[in-house]
Amino acid sequence: MGRNRAIVRIVAGSLLGLATCLAAVTPAAAQDSSLFSPARARGLTLQNSSWTFEPKPEPRPIQVHDIITVLVDEKSVVISEGELDRRKKANIDAVLEDWVLLRGLKLFPDPQSAGDPAIKGKLDKKYRAEAELETRDSMIFRIAVEVVDIRPNGTLVVEGHRTIRNNDEQWDYSLSGLVRPDDINQQTNTVQSEAVSQLRITKREGGIVRDGYRRGWLQTLLDKYQVF
Repeated sequence: MGRNRAIVRIVAGSLLGLATCLAAVTPAAAQDSSLFSPARARGLTLQNSSWTFEPKPEPRPIQVHDIITVLVDEKSVVISEGELDRRKKANIDAVLEDWVLLRGLKLFPDPQSAGDPAIKGKLDKKYRAEAELETRDSMIFRIAVEVVDIRPNGTLVVEGHRTIRNNDEQWDYSLSGLVRPDDINQQTNTVQSEAVSQLRITKREGGIVRDGYRRGWLQTLLDKYQVF
């Protein structure tokens, strides 16, 4: 029993001596478990540590004659009110008591035998006007446009036309403007109309429905010049 204890003491002393030697050769340091340490920041990335990582595809360079879809969503509301109330009153009561006569090159007092000329009048004028204007416009549609030119700074010049015909009804759409490549959604290849600079939209309608509410040339002329 005493012999076993002696063997255990010898083994423990040997292990302690070996640990002391290793400690003298390599300094002890605590493990850094922070994910924000410089070593972890350089070595641990999503690309080299995730099994499901997929790199983002590089955007395809846009060239002339490429097709882009513009999502048109234009809305405007205008409300204007005006009121004018104007009144003018005037009274005049004048008598000409003295006057002159011209005889040759000389002036003489006029006796005014018929009496002093007099004038008397009254003016009462009132003008009142009220005006109210409220307009609401909305235009929502999609149109595919073509890149017709690329500016030196990379800005795209786009233009597109569309015609829809249904029996006697016909709708014509046209759109043109300038688009930055960064504003184009690479996944859907679309751009919002609010991101299009120098936007020009033209929409025309023709057919029986249009003829039903279209103004004639005489009504158009009267509305333009407001004859009455």
